Amino acid sequence: MSASKKAKFSRVVLKLSGEALQGDGESICPRIVSALAKEVKLAVGLGAQLAMVVGGGNIWRGGVAADAGMDRATADYMGMLATVINGLALHDALEKAGVQTRVMTSIDMRNVAEPFIRRRALRHLEKGRVVIFVAGTGNPYFTTDTTAALRAAEIGASALLKATKVDGIYDRDPKKHAGATRFKRITYLDALHRRLRVMDAAAFSLCMENHIPIMVFDMFRKGNIRRAVSGQTVGTLVSD
Repeated sequence: MSASKKAKFSRVVLKLSGEALQGDGESICPRIVSALAKEVKLAVGLGAQLAMVVGGGNIWRGGVAADAGMDRATADYMGMLATVINGLALHDALEKAGVQTRVMTSIDMRNVAEPFIRRRALRHLEKGRVVIFVAGTGNPYFTTDTTAALRAAEIGASALLKATKVDGIYDRDPKKHAGATRFKRITYLDALHRRLRVMDAAAFSLCMENHIPIMVFDMFRKGNIRRAVSGQTVGTLVSD
């Protein structure tokens, strides 16, 4: 394998939004999940240890429910359960693609997934298994972005890769502003000061304190996950 095709990052956390799994009229589209599993398999083939965190917004959004009057903690717990459903769908697709996978949950449900234990997660990664972290941090008021940053710090990840529907971080919403400019690189502090909404402030701060670079890129462009793991700047790099 040539140097250009090896993983630059030895261990990464891949953050996916739940909405990315949606199809037309489907909360979870099997075709999209299967295609995503094949992309992850290519990235794992570079030799990187890969963990995943997936959101639950395709099924339930706790923040929206709380704004409508539901108790915030209850709404957030429901959102955590939605991430478990998405994690199980990804687990099934990855196993069918030939990738050994383990699902680890912050909320105890032993018939469905392993409890999150940091040292056990590290052993799975060292054995070449993909680990999917579900149920957030196990606490309300925290987003899955913060979960991804926290797990990246806990397992000593070299990078946090955020796969989204857009091709990077812009100074303004590119869907609303035709003249929006995409950053190729930006510092954590600049992202925080600009209040860029691609990740929440807690996630940016955790990565900044632990010197974990964040790469934000378009997950729907074929090969982008593999390119990100190999170190190519395929979207926007947030770092020191």
